[in-house]
Amino acid sequence: MEINPLSVILVKSDSKGDRLLFRYPFQVQENREISNKSRKNPYTLTVVEETLQSPASYSSNINKGVLSGLSDEVLSSLFAVKTDLCNKKFELKVNDVRFVSHPTLLQLKTKQSEKDDDSGIMLINIVFALSALASHSVVGCYHDLSQRLGIILRHEEKRCGYVSEQTQSMMAAHDDYTSNNSAAFQVILDKCTLGDNIKKLYEDLCTTGLVHLKVNRWITLSFCLPQKAHQWHLRGHIVEPDDIDRCLTALRPYHSLLLLHPVEHLIDFTCLDSSPSLIKMLTQYSPMKNLQTLAADSDLTLSHVFELTAHLVYWAKATVIFPVCATNRYVISPNAPLHQNSPLIEKFSKTFPGLHLIKTIHEFSVPTSLQSKLNPLCNSTLQSSLVQNIIWMLQHHLLLQLHTYIEYMPMENGASNLNTRQFEKALSSHGTSVLSASFPEPSRIELSESATSSVFEGQDGVKHFENYNASNEEKQNYQEELLLDFPDEERSEIFKIPATNTPEDLKLFAKLCRKGYFEGTHHLEEIMYLENLRRSQLTQLLDKFRDVLVTYDSEDPAIAMFSCTGCLQ
Repeated sequence: MEINPLSVILVKSDSKGDRLLFRYPFQVQENREISNKSRKNPYTLTVVEETLQSPASYSSNINKGVLSGLSDEVLSSLFAVKTDLCNKKFELKVNDVRFVSHPTLLQLKTKQSEKDDDSGIMLINIVFALSALASHSVVGCYHDLSQRLGIILRHEEKRCGYVSEQTQSMMAAHDDYTSNNSAAFQVILDKCTLGDNIKKLYEDLCTTGLVHLKVNRWITLSFCLPQKAHQWHLRGHIVEPDDIDRCLTALRPYHSLLLLHPVEHLIDFTCLDSSPSLIKMLTQYSPMKNLQTLAADSDLTLSHVFELTAHLVYWAKATVIFPVCATNRYVISPNAPLHQNSPLIEKFSKTFPGLHLIKTIHEFSVPTSLQSKLNPLCNSTLQSSLVQNIIWMLQHHLLLQLHTYIEYMPMENGASNLNTRQFEKALSSHGTSVLSASFPEPSRIELSESATSSVFEGQDGVKHFENYNASNEEKQNYQEELLLDFPDEERSEIFKIPATNTPEDLKLFAKLCRKGYFEGTHHLEEIMYLENLRRSQLTQLLDKFRDVLVTYDSEDPAIAMFSCTGCLQ
């Protein structure tokens, strides 16, 4: 896989010369391939002219996922760069291997360096060997890691001479085993904490992509390789940092945070993060709270909760869902690993003794609401257990939530105006709205004295008829005013609906239609939040105007970005 490092190499250069101090892994079987495989007859003669004119044979420096074919002396001369190349990105491609690092200059803290300034300068270069096919974002992440390590080593050298001590121990090991580099590397691994840190760094990058180190038992290094950290549920797909940033811009206050690990585990994680606000948020965490409620309970600003959520999502510690509630409808994810030998089956049984994952999840083979599974006559403990089952399956990306989207289709082929209509609202002195569309603005229809005397606007902004027995002409004038900007053929279809006789319903329908909520891009929960409406209001409106409103179920694109295939859409 192009994400994992092939090797981590430590090179130093000072007044005494350059040396490869340590590399991991170091037990490498070199590739010794016959350069001229076409020469099968040992008695044939090689023509010098043909050898000079023939193209050079391609040689690979990757053997079983690790770096090979390059000696320590070659690597030392490659990465002991000049001073001009220090403190900036260094990148070099050799055959099918790409090397990336951030060479760092150190001021050594020794008595000799105090006497001679030139001898007190050392170049430290921590190089990551990657596959040449690694993406630019992967290369950028490893360069960032090399830069962080250089900053930490520079600080520790200035504080206590840590690098000088470690390099001297490494040089002594090489002097004792001049003819056996592998033995020298093993001694360094046993005696030098820097060598052990490099080993753990390599192993963490290859396994989880999450690095937690304490260099010299003093400075904590925390690093996340998102391309690796998010692969545990994405099945080999690469998640780029830009994809995660794009996903997080879709966060809304009505979304919720779903932790992928127990809160106790994440509190230990926050010790490395040193963020007291993150601990405050975790103490108030619940997957049944939206981010706005979580911010209020944690006494934090909503923008800061967004930042903390983005931090946890980037580190693959959490995902984003819609708050778990009774009206949510779930269905089995198409990418759910539910085969017979799935490890999740045993994991589910250990978490919920007496339950089987297949039996629990089969009820969601078709879209099913949580409310339909909750029986008010059942014990509250059983209902709580069902909610915990849902949360567990959401954590493991086995379920996805479906939302209801609305499409305004007054005609057989949809709306008559194919272009997106943009409406502007201007209030007159009498509270009558004048609407303009993308086509020429129609003339305003003034209400007659008899009409204005029987119509008034309430505190809620909805016009009411003072006299219930108002004439049909007055009602028709008001209906035409509400749908003034709609094309004639659409108005004729809408007027056939009995609900248009109720001013409140017609006004709400026209308002939501003008704001673009009926274009199939907003689901019910989003409309409820943005317009401060109850679910019953929307469902009744959909039922009354079902002749021109079409509903369908789909996953929220904002939340889908955090699911198994969302970041790839």
